[in-house]
Amino acid sequence: MKKPEDLDRAATLDRKRMLKMARSTHAYVRGNTVKFYEWLAESQAAKALPQGPAVWICGDCHLGNLGPLADADGQVEVQIRDLDQTVIGNPAHDLIRLALSLASAARGSDLPGVTTAHMIEQMVDGYDAALSGEDEAREPDVVRTVRRRALGRRWKHLAKERLTDVEPHIPLGKKFWALEDGERKALHALFAEGAVQQTILSLNDRDEDDKVRLVDAAYWVKGCSSLGTLRFAVLVAIGGSKKLTESHALIDLKEAVGTVAPAALRAKMPKDHAERVVTGARALSPNLGERMHATHVLGKPVVLRELMPQDLKLEIDQFTRREATRAARYLASVVGAAHARQMDEPTRTEWRRILQHHGGSGLEAPSWLWRSVVDLTARHEAGYLEHCRRYALDAGA
Repeated sequence: MKKPEDLDRAATLDRKRMLKMARSTHAYVRGNTVKFYEWLAESQAAKALPQGPAVWICGDCHLGNLGPLADADGQVEVQIRDLDQTVIGNPAHDLIRLALSLASAARGSDLPGVTTAHMIEQMVDGYDAALSGEDEAREPDVVRTVRRRALGRRWKHLAKERLTDVEPHIPLGKKFWALEDGERKALHALFAEGAVQQTILSLNDRDEDDKVRLVDAAYWVKGCSSLGTLRFAVLVAIGGSKKLTESHALIDLKEAVGTVAPAALRAKMPKDHAERVVTGARALSPNLGERMHATHVLGKPVVLRELMPQDLKLEIDQFTRREATRAARYLASVVGAAHARQMDEPTRTEWRRILQHHGGSGLEAPSWLWRSVVDLTARHEAGYLEHCRRYALDAGA
């Protein structure tokens, strides 16, 4: 049975999630993976979807889940950055999810429907180019700006954004909440484990003889769909007897929950949700996957990863027509590369053939993707307005 303080925390987090999703249609699309798959299954367009090879997919491949990611050595590439919903499934689902989020972002930028049609075309071209092994699509300005900013970031930038100062301390407030005694005890025990220490020491050319010491920790109010599950920010110090000063790192601990993305029949995946997330990340986003560790806290599966200063989200509030089509092509090529690295050449060739066969001509190409976006956009618009009505009623009550 939950304690009163647990119920208070859950209720507060639920209200925060409702508010975030009420802010815009684009936010509602990004934060509602469950409805996305429910409505997709009910849609007539779902009957025409091509069946791709069974590979690891993101499962929640919206615009905000792509961005610059650093590998263990600090090298930066734009990859998929959130794998909570990853499964072995149909890669067409990632394309539809990305197309829907791009279409909602275009609507938020007051771009005409013709631009959205061109974006869908460019998406398929960029994805196909990645499958064929051609040169990457040209990086759009909106992505290049974020990536360049990522390349110049260091610990002090991460500390300034996430913490109050470069000094070791997690400030309690709107984003970080105090831990319960049981949570703090569990985290101290976790970070004393050899496997966890080794994961942290394997990054950034650290000395394997160093020790990792938990300095501070807090419950992290972060994300949208993850609000209400376990989420901790942990500040650790790293050093050894031979070093005069310690370095610091910020660790993200996130509960891994069951996926709503449909898996392929007879797909063999880890039963433990944290292991599933880490395995999918290593297949789709090597920069992120090599920094992740599956473990358990308070009996629940969680994924541990060190936050790197270079890790940034693509926050695109406004598109121009030119940026919209370039971004669609480029981001689809990123997703295509993530899928393609799991396929041998005959499989890639066959998947390209299937996609081309299911296409059309002119602005209707590819028809299955366009129909899916049109249908889901209408459903999400209606769902968003109903969500806002319920939020207004609850707020008034």
